[in-house]
Amino acid sequence: MDIEELNAIAQRENQKQQKTCIRCCTVGGCLSANGLAVKEHLEEAVTAAGLGGKVSVAGVGCMGLCSQGPLVRVDPEGTLYDRVTTDNASEIVASLSNNVSAMDELSLKTYPASQYQPHNHPFFTRQLKIVLENSGKIDPENIEEYIGADGYQGLYKVLREMTPESVVETITRSGLRGRGGAGYPTGLKWATVAKVGETPRSVPQKFVICNADEGDPGAFMDRSVLESDPHRVIEGMAIAAYAVGANQGYIYVRGEYPLAINHLQTAIRQAKRLGLLGSQIFESPFDFKIDLRIGAGAFVCGEETALMASIEGKRGIPRPRPPYPAESGLWGCPTLINNVETFANVPTIIRKGADWFSNIGTETSKGTKVFSLAGKVCNTGLIEVPMGTTLQQIVEEMGGGVPDGGKAKAVQTGGPSGGCIPAAAFDTPVDYESLTKLGSIMGSGGAIVMDESTNMVDVARFFMEFCMDESCGKCVPCRAGTVQLYQLLTKIREGKADLTDLEKLEELCHMVKYTSLCGLGQSAPNPVFSTLRYFRDEYLGLIST
Repeated sequence: MDIEELNAIAQRENQKQQKTCIRCCTVGGCLSANGLAVKEHLEEAVTAAGLGGKVSVAGVGCMGLCSQGPLVRVDPEGTLYDRVTTDNASEIVASLSNNVSAMDELSLKTYPASQYQPHNHPFFTRQLKIVLENSGKIDPENIEEYIGADGYQGLYKVLREMTPESVVETITRSGLRGRGGAGYPTGLKWATVAKVGETPRSVPQKFVICNADEGDPGAFMDRSVLESDPHRVIEGMAIAAYAVGANQGYIYVRGEYPLAINHLQTAIRQAKRLGLLGSQIFESPFDFKIDLRIGAGAFVCGEETALMASIEGKRGIPRPRPPYPAESGLWGCPTLINNVETFANVPTIIRKGADWFSNIGTETSKGTKVFSLAGKVCNTGLIEVPMGTTLQQIVEEMGGGVPDGGKAKAVQTGGPSGGCIPAAAFDTPVDYESLTKLGSIMGSGGAIVMDESTNMVDVARFFMEFCMDESCGKCVPCRAGTVQLYQLLTKIREGKADLTDLEKLEELCHMVKYTSLCGLGQSAPNPVFSTLRYFRDEYLGLIST
């Protein structure tokens, strides 16, 4: 494929966008709420109304407001309908043919859905979509719709107009940090892998891996991106491969994500057919292919060395570092590993420039962050906000606060590796450093809201049980320490502990944190640390004196 063919596809798709299209979410929560049946009834209603040549119906990815699904949007007007049922389908179509608003006949809320204009629903007001810019707008199984949304323009630009060094420099200058948890500078990681082989000695093959092993309880960011816009991740990986000198990529995705796997398989097949994966991409010397590897659901395989062991067909357990994957990774070769959201940012950065991206967010945390907002909050779903947005704005404004007039008590960020942030600190801006100061982490983007009825000792115990069950067992501090921590938390919860046990709990937390082999054990005590820091009275209230 050359640029003329790419632009011709984009032009055809843009012409199609001028026509009326009813888009129905058919992934994630909407799919479980009968979204596919709603889409089928919409298609039947369009045919019955004789609008087949004027109105189309499309299944699209996540529109964000999962708690109100199934969601249906009529474009180009941008009217969004929530909680649509199969009975509503004919009425929505009738409103188009009669040129009247279905609001007059249906008990549905409608909100303008364009991300470029102010919204009158607070869930959308503060969102700025980069990673999610196509989610809910394109058919994830149609590569031409992705191309119509400027897809693969970034890949063409780097292959025909940029050197690998300039690509790395662009990502570095953008300030993009890894969205998988630690927030390591993406450009620095890419540069490290790219430099391997600059010496005259023979250079082994290099690999690029997308870590889609999303295992945090309550997290569904990566799943939604893969289900809604898989080509974005593929393009980001291809750009990264060109930058570091790799020709083979792997996407390691959880087996519990069958729809994401299906959409990825379709996307890879379509990209190969159009020559966007494979040999001499865009008539350049660059070759790149991607294969899927399906994980069995072990949380520890989110750790990069365990993930690579799993790809190699071994038991997924971590190994000591150094050597780091950039030097000796998959099969002993230099390997670049980033997560789904990190790769999904790359095409837009290349198209719009490093300066554009770096002007979003805070001084040290650039760009946006995708969160799965869940728990005791009215508006649950997927959001993308600029770094620096406060927890108050996310929980109370966008999330609508706790149902039935309740009060939020805390929000847990970062999954089992994170911590619980009290409501008193909700004015904190969401960035890497601020959350770390509060005893939590950004993590991959899970945000679970808890109300006043939540017992924080139970929360710490739940996450410790999760880490205990998911420990690979390789190192003693994690294997035995998480078990003992869980037992101590159970003893406290049952009212059988004394102050000595509380001292043991804190001492053991420090031991596990500083002596475990990998990030699972090192971060397992974080929920305990944070709940002890902010909700110590709840522990003391359960302890015998």
